[in-house]
Amino acid sequence: MIERHEIRHFHLFCGLGGGAKGFNRGHARVGNMEARFRCIGGVDVDAAAIADFQRLAGAPGTVLDMFDRDQYTAFHGTEPPAGWQEATPADIQSAAGNERPHIVFLSAPCKGFSGLLSQSRSTTPKYQALNRLTLRGMWLALEAFADDPPELFVFENVPRIANRGRPLLDKIVAMLEHYGYHVAETTHDCGELGGLAQSRKRFLLVARHAEKVPPFLYEPVKRPLRAVGQVLGDMPLPGDELAGAMHRIPRLQWKTWVRLAFVEAGSDWRSLNRLAVEDGFLKDYLLVPEGRNNGYLGVHDWREAAGTVAGASRPGNGKFSVADPRFNQSAKWKDGQAYGVRKWCDTTGAITSQKSPGQGAFAVADPRRAGSAFAGKYQVTAFDRAASTVIAGSTTGQGAFAVADPRPGLRRGKGDSYLTAGHYGVVPWQASCGAVSASAGHDNGPWSIADPRQGLAHPPLEGEYLPAANERLVGQIRTLDGTWHRPFTTLELAALQGLVDPCEHLELEGLNDSAWRERIGNAVPAPAAEAIAGVMGTTLLLAWSGETFALGSTPIWVRQVAAGLSLHRPEKPDPKAAH
Repeated sequence: MIERHEIRHFHLFCGLGGGAKGFNRGHARVGNMEARFRCIGGVDVDAAAIADFQRLAGAPGTVLDMFDRDQYTAFHGTEPPAGWQEATPADIQSAAGNERPHIVFLSAPCKGFSGLLSQSRSTTPKYQALNRLTLRGMWLALEAFADDPPELFVFENVPRIANRGRPLLDKIVAMLEHYGYHVAETTHDCGELGGLAQSRKRFLLVARHAEKVPPFLYEPVKRPLRAVGQVLGDMPLPGDELAGAMHRIPRLQWKTWVRLAFVEAGSDWRSLNRLAVEDGFLKDYLLVPEGRNNGYLGVHDWREAAGTVAGASRPGNGKFSVADPRFNQSAKWKDGQAYGVRKWCDTTGAITSQKSPGQGAFAVADPRRAGSAFAGKYQVTAFDRAASTVIAGSTTGQGAFAVADPRPGLRRGKGDSYLTAGHYGVVPWQASCGAVSASAGHDNGPWSIADPRQGLAHPPLEGEYLPAANERLVGQIRTLDGTWHRPFTTLELAALQGLVDPCEHLELEGLNDSAWRERIGNAVPAPAAEAIAGVMGTTLLLAWSGETFALGSTPIWVRQVAAGLSLHRPEKPDPKAAH
């Protein structure tokens, strides 16, 4: 007989409900004991997020401002409106339906701790008040369920909180220990825990009630990151009306489309520095609308089909040339490849008394650098070669005392932090992306993709027309790698977060892409939350079965957690034994 045990979870700062949705899908089994997860409620200040939460989590949500009066004034710069009241532990109990949770999950606002916010702005009264909300939220939850404490607390945030929020974390740890919890801090990658197509590093604080939960808590199984193409390839094409309003390409300025087209897949705006520009115009490239003169001097890729063969099919009046990859295989010069140059690793033909460079392939591409036998003035050593002897007068003019350094990003100047943010970044179809942020846009990170699919829902521009630089439109430029460099749609960002399956329809509350993206970026990826729920459910089942120790196939969740979660509180003395 299977014994089914319900594990109730409750969420503070719940957002649109990604964490709650993942916990609902959690699964755990120990022997004949099986866990079923149920969300009993969530709390957030954003009414639109609560509307989303109720749909995604299938549980009641409560709109509640958890600021105290001082924090409210510091954050908003004004006194609270008439009728505003500070949240109390009774409000938290009510939001949980007056039920007791086994797990409380908190994902407090992280803007003040995030590296996307400068250090100077993070110290302003506004963001310090937002940061203190983490401490107040934890206190409200602990007080609300003090009579029957939850078995586990999970506090999730950005990794930088361990530095910028150290004083607040120390107070949270002390508070939890006061209420009878053992605490451990760690970090994890949501992408690896949930098998996502993004890498999303997060901070995690886990607290175990010492009396109720003696077993270890083990790490979830880590999975390899997926490629963005694996997720997006199963979705309808952008602009498909059946996919809904969230799956549309934003209307960008034409000059932005051009920038994205010339960014190399896997790189960002810095790759534009490698283009040749003269008088503000690209020197080596030209944008030509598709269909112009049927591809004047067009060259087919070896792997693609040709157009219709017409009676006047010539290179100058259409796409009637081909990029032939077969080189030096069959078309040999009858005179033995006059002036032929052989590769260093090739064999030569027969050597006769009359062989000269003009009579065949009797020259060779010699890879050995000039200067190997002498001191070669101003010579540059390759990065993968050994240097010459270092002498007392080793200068660039005396030998190989310069190096061809292939490492990028050596040029630095004003705005260094901007240089590392991946602006106008284009992600290859077969690669994973970075963490989806609340402000994920085409110009502030790697939030565009090299889409190789044909027959896209947005047709390319036709004829001779090219838009003005600032004209806003949905453009399609077929880049040199044969793909369309375009921004992610809002629905695609939700899919990368695991909030929706690629073939499912999703429409969040409201009709604002910016608000949608903020809530999506703030969400806890549902597959990662599902993985965390699974190991926590296993730990609770072990505790309820009377086990105090169990071996796991994965590591104990960090050494500090091994120490924190395995300690036993001293047993109370037996009154009868005293007599």
